[in-house]
Amino acid sequence: MNTDTIAAIATALSNAGIAIIRISGEKAVEVGDHVFRTPGGRKILRDVKSHTIHYGYIVNPSNENEVIDEVMVSVMKKPKSFTAEDTVEIHCHGGVLVVQKILELVCENGARLAGPGEFTKRAFLNGRIDLSRAEAVMDLIHSQNELSLKCSINQLQGNLYTKIKLLRDQLIYEIAFIESALDDPEHISLEGYPETLYQKIYEINNQINDLIATSTNGRLIKEGISTVILGKPNVGKSSLLNMLLGEDRAIVTDIAGTTRDVLRESVQINGIHLNIVDTAGIHDTQDMVEKIGVEKAKQYAEDADLILCVIDASQELDESDREIFSMINHFSTIDHKKSIIIFNKSDLEQKVEEEQILSDEMLCNSTLIYTSTKDGSGMKELCETIQKLFFEGMIESHGEPVITNLRHRKALTEAFESLELVLKSIEDHMPEDFYSIDLMSAYSSLGLIIGEEVEDDLMDEIFSKFCMGK
Repeated sequence: MNTDTIAAIATALSNAGIAIIRISGEKAVEVGDHVFRTPGGRKILRDVKSHTIHYGYIVNPSNENEVIDEVMVSVMKKPKSFTAEDTVEIHCHGGVLVVQKILELVCENGARLAGPGEFTKRAFLNGRIDLSRAEAVMDLIHSQNELSLKCSINQLQGNLYTKIKLLRDQLIYEIAFIESALDDPEHISLEGYPETLYQKIYEINNQINDLIATSTNGRLIKEGISTVILGKPNVGKSSLLNMLLGEDRAIVTDIAGTTRDVLRESVQINGIHLNIVDTAGIHDTQDMVEKIGVEKAKQYAEDADLILCVIDASQELDESDREIFSMINHFSTIDHKKSIIIFNKSDLEQKVEEEQILSDEMLCNSTLIYTSTKDGSGMKELCETIQKLFFEGMIESHGEPVITNLRHRKALTEAFESLELVLKSIEDHMPEDFYSIDLMSAYSSLGLIIGEEVEDDLMDEIFSKFCMGK
């Protein structure tokens, strides 16, 4: 394990009111004392109590008359710091030049520049946090919506760690029991044990499967819902996008076919992140550019998590509408894709009925909503419907773990498959030592999530994705 002292700028490198330079390691306090002086010119950091903050100046040790900045310096002594090492943080003014100058002085006086994520890596290596909580730090920084933020905080508080640790404890108990019984059959009997083990593993695997099942919503929480707006020309697709964004980003005219290419935007709705694609109107056209736009619209619909199909309810349905309905039916049947049919222009006389859509067009799996982008009606209902379609009940999940990390899903799937092999071995009346092999495999897979079974290359890959100073 590295024991050298590292330093980095822990805040964004830009002109700001305050910036923080973080120092961590065996010589953190010593390095701080080299560059920090009280108003009376004293070095005090090595003598102060932990978790205290001190006013003074950063000076050039080779020329103490050269004052770099007026600062506050906090001292946190091991093991009660983020890295579980001695840590000093210099809170200085946020000018780019002054921050870089202070960091240079710190590195000239005993520290080295930290790599990306090295502070968090040290926290993990020093047992301050497990690997799942380390990854939660990065997810917290990159959270784009309230649900993502909540999931990251829950994971940072150890909810996932606690769950995985409990599952591993149950598995290792069974492994130890089997090994002990095989080593000492005179005193430990395995009679009737396969039936007992079967029920225990069945219940554990159900819990693992429940965690895996959260990963679909977990991906949507973390990355956002990929949403495509479909419809024929001039039904109000771009107006709907502008209403969701709360500003005019898409060009809106009475001329059909104004949108000829896709327009990508992101929006927050009730704490949910939508990655929206507004597409060209789907219809038969001889215009080469429009044809390309129509093909792109179909491709985005195929890849989307949610389709918002806009129809002009003041006009009779035509073949273009029916082509879109057929596409939605196909995606709903094959990919179980979620869709909302939006009856736009509801402020005008209606020429399309709900029954016609649900029965004649066979869109029974779609939700229907009336809107008017002219007066804004129906937008609240649309937002609430999107939330219910994807995350109903999750906001009140009381801290239950949600899998937002692909690495975690892979490890859980491997553990689930290993335990399925245990169940199969029991059903086939295989010898008990067969159980141990697959139980241990599941135990190891779960250990990868919290870092109790991890190789250096995986660890380096994870922490390399962190920002500098964290």
